[in-house]
Amino acid sequence: MNRVRIDDVENDVQPAAVMRKLTEPLGLTDVAINYYELEPGDSFAFAYHSHEVQEEVFCVLSGTATFETEDGPVEVGPDEIVRFGRGEFQRGWNHGNERIRALAIGAPLEYGTQPKLRYCEECDAENDTKLNRTDDADGEEVVVARCVECGSETGRWYRGSMDGRVP
Repeated sequence: MNRVRIDDVENDVQPAAVMRKLTEPLGLTDVAINYYELEPGDSFAFAYHSHEVQEEVFCVLSGTATFETEDGPVEVGPDEIVRFGRGEFQRGWNHGNERIRALAIGAPLEYGTQPKLRYCEECDAENDTKLNRTDDADGEEVVVARCVECGSETGRWYRGSMDGRVP
C-alpha cells in the first residue's frame, strides 16, 4: 500500500493554480492520476488536445468545469464524472467564479501521440503546439508553447495562480 497526502506533493507548472502529479508518489504503473485546483479562468490543460492511447476521466469534487469538446461545451459539476475516449479532443476550463477541485485519471499510463491545438496569431489558425519546460531569465521554471508551423510563442505558464485568464 502507498499513501500520499496531496498537499505534500509538489505543485507543477501548469495552466491551473494547483496541479499535483500523484502517479509517481503512489507508485502507480498502469494509471495516471493528478489532483487539480483551478481558479476562475484556469484550465486543466495547455491546449485543446487528445490522447492516442489513453482514456481520461475527470471527477469534479467542487465547482463546475466547462469542457470544450468537438460537440460543443459540456459542464461538469460537483460530484460528477466525465470520460473522454482515446482520440477525443477536449480542454477543461473554470469559467465560473468559484475554485474547482478535481481529480484526473488516465489509463493506460502511456499517452501515445498527443496533438495539442492552440491558436497562433502569426498563422491565424489553430495549429499543433510543442511545449518546452525551461527556466526564464530569473531562473524560474516556465512552460512555453510554440506553434509547430511557424515557431511563434502561443502561451507561457508559471507555477501557481496567474493573473487574468490562462493563455
